[in-house]
Amino acid sequence: MGTEYRHRNMRIAKESPKELDYKYYGFTDADLEREFTLDMANPQGLFLTKKKWKLGELITTLREKYCKTIGLERAHITDEAETNWLINKMEKTDPSEITNADRKYFFDCLQWTSLFEEFLYIKYTTTKRFSGSGSDSFLPCMKIVINKAIDEGAEKIIIGMPHRGRVNVLANLAFNKIKELLAGFEGIVPRPDPQIWASAGDVKYHLGSIYDYTTPNGKKATIQLMPNPSHLESIDPVTQGRVRAEQDIIGDTQRKKVVGILFHGDAAFAGQGTVYESLQLSGLQAYKYGGMIHIVVNNQIGFTTVPKDSRPAPCCTEIAKSIGAPIFRINGEDPDSVIKASKACAEYRSKFAKDVVLDLIGYRLYGHNELEQPAFTQPLMYKKVHSMKRLYDRILDRYTAEGIVTKDQAVKQADDLRKELEEAYAGAKSVTINWKDWIPKVTNINPRPVKTKDTNLSKSEIYELGEKINYIPNDFDAHPLVRKVYEQRLKTIKDGKGMDWATGEALAWASLLKDGHNIRISGQDVQRGTFSHRHSYLHSQEKDAIYIPLMNIGPNQGTYSACNSSLSELGVLGYEIGYSYGDPNNLVLWEGQFGDFVNGGQLMIDGYIASAETKWGVQSGLVLLLPHGYDGQGSEHSSARLERFLQLSDDDPSVTRPPGQLNRFTNWQVINCTKPANYFHALRRQLKRDYRKPLIVMSPKRLLRQREVISF
Repeated sequence: MGTEYRHRNMRIAKESPKELDYKYYGFTDADLEREFTLDMANPQGLFLTKKKWKLGELITTLREKYCKTIGLERAHITDEAETNWLINKMEKTDPSEITNADRKYFFDCLQWTSLFEEFLYIKYTTTKRFSGSGSDSFLPCMKIVINKAIDEGAEKIIIGMPHRGRVNVLANLAFNKIKELLAGFEGIVPRPDPQIWASAGDVKYHLGSIYDYTTPNGKKATIQLMPNPSHLESIDPVTQGRVRAEQDIIGDTQRKKVVGILFHGDAAFAGQGTVYESLQLSGLQAYKYGGMIHIVVNNQIGFTTVPKDSRPAPCCTEIAKSIGAPIFRINGEDPDSVIKASKACAEYRSKFAKDVVLDLIGYRLYGHNELEQPAFTQPLMYKKVHSMKRLYDRILDRYTAEGIVTKDQAVKQADDLRKELEEAYAGAKSVTINWKDWIPKVTNINPRPVKTKDTNLSKSEIYELGEKINYIPNDFDAHPLVRKVYEQRLKTIKDGKGMDWATGEALAWASLLKDGHNIRISGQDVQRGTFSHRHSYLHSQEKDAIYIPLMNIGPNQGTYSACNSSLSELGVLGYEIGYSYGDPNNLVLWEGQFGDFVNGGQLMIDGYIASAETKWGVQSGLVLLLPHGYDGQGSEHSSARLERFLQLSDDDPSVTRPPGQLNRFTNWQVINCTKPANYFHALRRQLKRDYRKPLIVMSPKRLLRQREVISF
């Protein structure tokens, strides 16, 4: 039996598409010198410069613009203003768009990232660090995007990214903490004060940081890098939610002051369902954040899998077309293309408040991590990779020849950087790490658990709130059955008995709203409630209008938002986690349509809710409402998986704690309320204390209407 050899060719087009051949349209070689008059009603791009073009000249010019080291996909975009802006950005020649100062800045960033990676390789050869080497221009790209976004009005940049290249980003953005970062390679990691909470810690390439940043032209902003677990792309919706929360806090309705940047790997961007679940949120009113700038660090390989085995399409960014996002595709080895596309992405996001994608194509110098041998699975690729001169050396040769930087300047900068890195390395083993510099900042939250404030309300307060939240204007044509529900709720409040689950929930929310807190509940059908019990948004039966009783409590009340979500668990739950990180002083809830649907969000629960505080010192007051109950509908609509939450709890049952206090090592609260009053106090408790803990509520289904499940 003979040996079988299989071809492993990549999916590479052997010929240009026929639509790019002028002969496809009936032209011949003789027509190349013919001059054509293009008299358009609304000319854009090249046709703004002149109307008469020779066919050959036009083809050559368009190839120069689109077919070299930069390309643009925009045919899927239906908005004319966006299309015209993109055409002009690609085709119009603007000498000020890329200056020698831009090229020098690119060089400085490239030199920094290259020499830092070289330093790590020498000092920590056998340590995993998930280097970004091979896609070295990703750091200059990021810095240029940040600078342009700040020029466009951003005051805070929130970044979500995977582990590859993260150490380099942390070191570059927080160079003043590089000694602490290097300590991670020495086995010393930032840990919280054990008197405040226990810490499991996390690897250095999962850490977040916050940094006061100044652009080359002197503008200032805050940059925050979100901490994340190993699950690729899970940080996407968390970052989106945090961006939206911080926009809401400062009233940034134009979505210009707080801007998000997401980094992706090419294989993950094409392969992870989280990407689509989060992308589509950008167009939903309750979740809009003004678009993200997506930078795909495309090293053309996922773990050991080549593109033809990891996606059906030739490009990794096809999913972005579903939301009409333009896609800039660039060769990361060409500085001018990186500069042009990076600036364009930040400008586009600012102008149109929509997502934009930059596909930065490079390669991966090492294996999936530095301890692996990539030639095991990609021998031909890595023969070519290891024969290449590194980008930094090539750009140094080019820029010194062009006079953009002198050899002496480059040598001095390199010597200064190496000296600083050596000094940091020398002090890394004995450094005292200030862990507070490595966690996301929140406002007015005390990390040390203190006694919970009283959650009771007087009868008069309950009566007053009950009247307001159960009032429906006479001229509003609510559904008769809903009006009857409201009348019955008010009666139970006036009688002081028989209050059901929905009434207790509404009273708790109303009390917090009256105190100025905002309430945000998100999930499928949350306005009405899956089991038709909540009815917090009342719909006119004759016209397109709604009435929200919870928004009619008083003049200085907080905002109530019930956000009917897309049909997603993973993405939407991740979004609300991020929102709760960014807005700890308001109540954020996610409700599963059925409790067992929490299965779809388990990744978020494991990585961000159950363990975020012990890994990163991040507190969240997020509430999960998980309807459950064995109602004869089978296993798919019965269990909210209580056992999973109990297994993930890190509370020590042998520790006795005072009433009203949580043990400082508790990661969350898991409750099964038997009465509406329990639920009422649990919701109020979330904000009536000076620290935050997630709350998992095993909320009922059938019991929503059982007469026995009432409070007095």
